[in-house]
Amino acid sequence: GQLPSWLQGILLRNGPGMHSIGETKYNHWFDGLALLHSFTFKNGEVYYRSKFLRSDTYNCNIEANRIVVSEFGTMAYPDPCKNIFAKAFSYLSHTIPEFTDNCLINIMKAGDDFYATGETNFIRKINPETLETLEKVDYNKYVAVNVATSHPHYDSAGNVLNMGTSIVDKGKTKYLLFKIPSSVPEQEKKKSCFKHVEVVCSIPSRSLLHPSYYHSFGITENYIIFIEQPFRLDIVKMGTAYIRGVTWASCLAFNKDDKTWFHFIDRKTKKEVPTKFYTDAMVFFHHINAYEEDGHIIFDIIAYTDNSLYDMFYLKNLDKNFEENSKLTSIPTCRRFVVPLQYDKDAVVDSNLVTLPTAATAVKEKDGSIYCQPEILCEGIELPRINYDYNGKKYKYVFATHVQWSPIPTKITKFNTQTKEMLQWGQDDCWPSEPVFVPRPDAKEEDDGVVLTCVVKTDPKDPPFLLVLDAKTFTELCRATVNVEMHMDLHGMFIPQQAMKTETE
Repeated sequence: GQLPSWLQGILLRNGPGMHSIGETKYNHWFDGLALLHSFTFKNGEVYYRSKFLRSDTYNCNIEANRIVVSEFGTMAYPDPCKNIFAKAFSYLSHTIPEFTDNCLINIMKAGDDFYATGETNFIRKINPETLETLEKVDYNKYVAVNVATSHPHYDSAGNVLNMGTSIVDKGKTKYLLFKIPSSVPEQEKKKSCFKHVEVVCSIPSRSLLHPSYYHSFGITENYIIFIEQPFRLDIVKMGTAYIRGVTWASCLAFNKDDKTWFHFIDRKTKKEVPTKFYTDAMVFFHHINAYEEDGHIIFDIIAYTDNSLYDMFYLKNLDKNFEENSKLTSIPTCRRFVVPLQYDKDAVVDSNLVTLPTAATAVKEKDGSIYCQPEILCEGIELPRINYDYNGKKYKYVFATHVQWSPIPTKITKFNTQTKEMLQWGQDDCWPSEPVFVPRPDAKEEDDGVVLTCVVKTDPKDPPFLLVLDAKTFTELCRATVNVEMHMDLHGMFIPQQAMKTETE
């Protein structure tokens, strides 16, 4: 086929790429060493490149020829030959773990620079053109967070908004929303934008020793949406995991009898909306989008009724019988919550406060809290992306992978949230990655552009390819086959040519 002439830039992807070092193997797919890869679009041609992220973790492991840095699902231990004192010291120093900088989840833009991100306090600057690994940034030097999400948001001025959990400070565990400015004052040009990080607000954790796990958060024009789910990290267990010889992942637990709490922070006043909104227990990783309408906040997420998804990706489950063994006990559902921020304070108990036409409800309880039930928009989609120009605004389209009962995607889907129509692309033996929407320059319509996805074949002898779909019709425009071994990846971003600063700049 033929690439659209306007498509100029780099599709940058990130994900786990190496799962064994020497004689040692990681336990979990999400632990693998980060592999960056890119497709560069230039004058109708595509160039492919890939490189392992040269993190401190990567360098230490390769040098030792075994896993020496712990990951979330794999605890690494010091060399057994070392003397007893070194061992004792090592146990003590692990109580507040020095986290890995194996940033394998996503790519983030901050200022003019690009970073590989994970879920710890470390991110790694990279060169998006050469994929070279540059300096390591520790969020903790600028803002008191021990973990942070890899799904930040960008406001209209290009500032980064992100959230992290602060586990320090005598059990005063809290969630922090922080802002990384897009530019630095002229007189401080030499300094990085991280020196000007500002904490926008903090939300105390409902349980000081059991903060909620979260992978993303939501944003509208006037509000930040944070969901505190009953999928929690046990800090005491985490602090002793090393000594007990268990992984940090084993310190995560889902309580199906608990509630899921919604927090809304006013972006202007930086204060939380005082009304208590909640729903039933659920586990979710990805927000899709959110917006405001007639005094309501509407937000769409992909949620599960349990935490079986994480367990699927233990490498012992990813064997040749994977497709038979990997039936999810909970299917991903796209849920729309409609939350009335302005409602009649004298409304009777048990009345539904939602006044918009939707199946979603928000019922007032005796104690004044509001119990929300979602409208189910569709089932079986994951890794959702939107046209980011519509982020925080009323929108129609979600581009996602179609997963049905197994965590491995088999199709790419375009879902219309208003008409519930679904368009799909799929072929036998193809495993596509997260679809990335790239708008056509000067596009007037939300779906005017292309969707890019890397497709891995189930037969390793079949070469993988980059697929370019017309976002409107979902027809294939072209594919670029790459004669290398390519891995399933997680997330990434498209960097338009004009957003790249050239080396001379």
